[in-house]
Amino acid sequence: MTALSSQPASRRPPCRRVTPNTLMFQSAQEASISVAQEIAALIREKAARGERCVLGLATGSTPQGVYDELVRMHRDEGLSFANVVTFNLDEYWPMTPDALQSYHRFMSEYLFDHIDIDKRNVHVPDGTLAQDQIAAACDRYEQAIRDAGGIDLQILGVGRTGHIGFNEPGSGRTSRTRLITLDRVTRLDAASDFFGEWNVPRRAITMGVGSILDARRILLMAFGEGKARIIRESVEGPVNVSVAASFLQEHPDAQFVLDPAAASELTPVKTPWLLGPLAERGEKWDEQITRRAVIWLALKVGKPVLKLVAEDYNEHGLQELLSEGGSAYDLNIRIFRGLQNTITGWPGGKPGRSRPDGSADVFPKRVVVFSPHPDDDVISMGGTFSRLCEQGHEVHVAYQTSGNIAVFDDKAIRHCDFVTEFARAFNLLEEKQISTIEQAVEAFVARKRPGEIDTSELQKIKALIRRSEARAAAQYSGVKPENVHFLDLPFYETGRVKKKPLSDADVQIIVDLLDHVQPQQLYAAGDLSDPHGTHRVCLAAIDAAMKRLASRSWMRNCEAWLYRGAWQEWEPHQIEMAVPLSPDEVERKRTAIFHHESQKDKALFPGPWDTREFWQRAEDRNRATAELYDKLGLPEYQAIEAFVRWSSATG
Repeated sequence: MTALSSQPASRRPPCRRVTPNTLMFQSAQEASISVAQEIAALIREKAARGERCVLGLATGSTPQGVYDELVRMHRDEGLSFANVVTFNLDEYWPMTPDALQSYHRFMSEYLFDHIDIDKRNVHVPDGTLAQDQIAAACDRYEQAIRDAGGIDLQILGVGRTGHIGFNEPGSGRTSRTRLITLDRVTRLDAASDFFGEWNVPRRAITMGVGSILDARRILLMAFGEGKARIIRESVEGPVNVSVAASFLQEHPDAQFVLDPAAASELTPVKTPWLLGPLAERGEKWDEQITRRAVIWLALKVGKPVLKLVAEDYNEHGLQELLSEGGSAYDLNIRIFRGLQNTITGWPGGKPGRSRPDGSADVFPKRVVVFSPHPDDDVISMGGTFSRLCEQGHEVHVAYQTSGNIAVFDDKAIRHCDFVTEFARAFNLLEEKQISTIEQAVEAFVARKRPGEIDTSELQKIKALIRRSEARAAAQYSGVKPENVHFLDLPFYETGRVKKKPLSDADVQIIVDLLDHVQPQQLYAAGDLSDPHGTHRVCLAAIDAAMKRLASRSWMRNCEAWLYRGAWQEWEPHQIEMAVPLSPDEVERKRTAIFHHESQKDKALFPGPWDTREFWQRAEDRNRATAELYDKLGLPEYQAIEAFVRWSSATG
């Protein structure tokens, strides 16, 4: 199985300079490729001069794309790491190097085992030391960095507390490598890697803020909506010990490397008109930014869109928009009608409707709903899902992963007990076979260490639990049994939170399904705030599949929509289709979610920043969207599910 190839290193991905020290790329992949190319150029430049290249490295999902690209460049382009010395930021304490969550293991699996680096030049803090040995070891770590000539380029991620490395709030600008106690928010964010917050170590060894700032160049990478708030504080907020990443503002050569989602709260992206006329910065009032500005103004002054007056625009920095858009009345009407046109009770189209070119629209349609996990479909678009079925469309649902790691062991034991008792009651298996299954599963669970990979038998049981729940929820929503597809994409099947790289095998499974169904409409998860990254990988797999199918005649008539799920909702200016739900439809959606019993009451991976159950998040989010539309002067509904058109699906 081979990982998907990245684009050639010779092509530098386009980006936008948002602030003097911030670059925004169109995707996390493009940002990662750019960072990898800069690292590669530095390595080659140093090698040409006969010098060592000293890199400071980070772990986690954020830099993983960089390491994937560096490995590809080593394999395909001959990039050598023979002259490279590395220093990693941190390591949990206590932690053995071979533990699943060890940063030693992470770096070996994602980078060091695949390149020609001299292992003597690799440095990662030692999580096995006795506590009374740590201070001296930290001093030696600092000395090793100095002996290597200092760090040429430091790669960073950022935590929700603003930590870089594990420098939690309160870490001073001059702090050095040391043992630190982890903030509870940081431990919550790491809980999924350790299969529960209670298993996360309370302390870690980390390079200090001062150690990081000594690097000659620093690149901090952040992707996804979940990082938007802390990026705003780090880039635009005051420099202070409460947000360690804010110290980068004072570094002579530090840069924030972001995707649009992580940059979304920065003033030049969210409210650029507050920085003065757009024309002075070479920007234009396109329809997207105009819509964003008018909605922002309406919510700012507490008026429906149609009640905004010229004074509202002039008093809130939007004089330029008003001068370009004509009268406030005309501008209000235009934006209001655009919002009004997003509302539809017929997400698959209405019988007899014409297409933009004048031809008759297809009705009913073949529809494919992609669900990264076995419950994302009903959580994210359960009302629309049922509506499509009720209105006569041929709806298929494709569950991209098994979701098996999200099942508690005790639930698996309970289902195993039912199956074995069922087998006994109907004499389906010999007693010896039944006992063997029972004993193997129960013995493993009894001795299982935190974060240990489940046995293949236990993984299968958990996958079957998720399958049965998904099948029941889909059929309750109106999907025919033969239209329920379990793809079990290979990248996911590791038994761990960390997954394998997306491969051709993953993409081909989706290609085969789409080529078989030939849908006129499809839905996919665009919720990139998923803390485990599965949604992002699943979307990339669909994107790659659709690009392979771009030449198919049926693809030209296939429209693609993105929904968001438990983690985030689309901003009002982004919404292109709003499907209103009645109180009865909200109740039905809730019942469909309840069919996922293993995720009810308390899911194994609920997400680090939200303790509500998934059905509560969905209802609150859909209600908030309806209330927002009401505030803007549109009809009042019980709830609304929101979608955006996926224009990038076919490249």
